[in-house]
Amino acid sequence: MRALRILLIFVVIVGGLFVIADRVAVNFAEDKAADKIRTSEALADTPDVSIKGFPFLTQVVGGTLDDVEIGIKDYDAKSGGDSIRIADLDAEMHGVEFDSSYSSATAESATGTARISYAELLKAVKKQDVAQVAPGITAQIDGLSYGGGDKIKVAVTVKTPVGTLHPTVLSAVKVTDGKVSARADSLPKIGAFDLAEGRVRAVTDFQQAIDNLPAGIELDNVQAVQDGVEITVKGSNLKLVG
Repeated sequence: MRALRILLIFVVIVGGLFVIADRVAVNFAEDKAADKIRTSEALADTPDVSIKGFPFLTQVVGGTLDDVEIGIKDYDAKSGGDSIRIADLDAEMHGVEFDSSYSSATAESATGTARISYAELLKAVKKQDVAQVAPGITAQIDGLSYGGGDKIKVAVTVKTPVGTLHPTVLSAVKVTDGKVSARADSLPKIGAFDLAEGRVRAVTDFQQAIDNLPAGIELDNVQAVQDGVEITVKGSNLKLVG
C-alpha cells in the first residue's frame, strides 16, 4: 500500500508538472505568434492569439494545431484602393500546420466575423461621384444607420432647381460578387419629379469592396446590426505567417 501511495503521488506530481510545462509552452507560443502576425500584417497593435486544445505539446509534436483563434482590433482593410477600418475582426483557424522551422504556418480552413461601423462604411460609399439623376438634379448618399431588423437606413441628399431634399430608404444588405451590397426595398419620390428607377437606384443602391483581409480570408455573409454591419468571413488553405 505504501508503494502504491508513493506511485500515485509521483504520478500526480509528474502530471502537474506536465500541465504547467504545457501551459507555459502554449503561452510562449501565443505571444510569438501574435508578434509574428503583427509584423506580417503590419498591424498597429498586437493581436490576441489563443491556441485551443490540450495538450499543446503533443500537437506541436504532430506538427498541426487543432484550432487557433485570432482577434484584431481596428484592422485597416482596403475598399476601392482606399482604407476602410474594421473595428473588430475575429477569426478561428482550423488545422493550422507549420513547417519544421516554425517560421511559417498555413490553416486548412477558417471562419470568423468582422464588424464595420456605419460611419466607416459611409466614408467609403461617399467617395463615389455625385450622380446626376436628371437635368439639374444631383444626388448622393449622405448617411447610413441601422434601420431595424435586417435593414440599413440610407439617407440621400438630392439637390433640385427648387431646393434640397433629404429622402431616406430602407435597404437589405448582402454579399454580392465578394462585395457588401445594399438594395433599396422601395424608392423615394423626389418631390414632384418623375425619375426613372434606374437613375434613382444608381444613387440609393451600392456595392462596396472589402479587400486585403488577413491571410486571404473572404467575405461570406453580411447583416445589419445596431452599430454597423457584421460580416462573416471564411477561407481555406490560408497562409498565416512566413
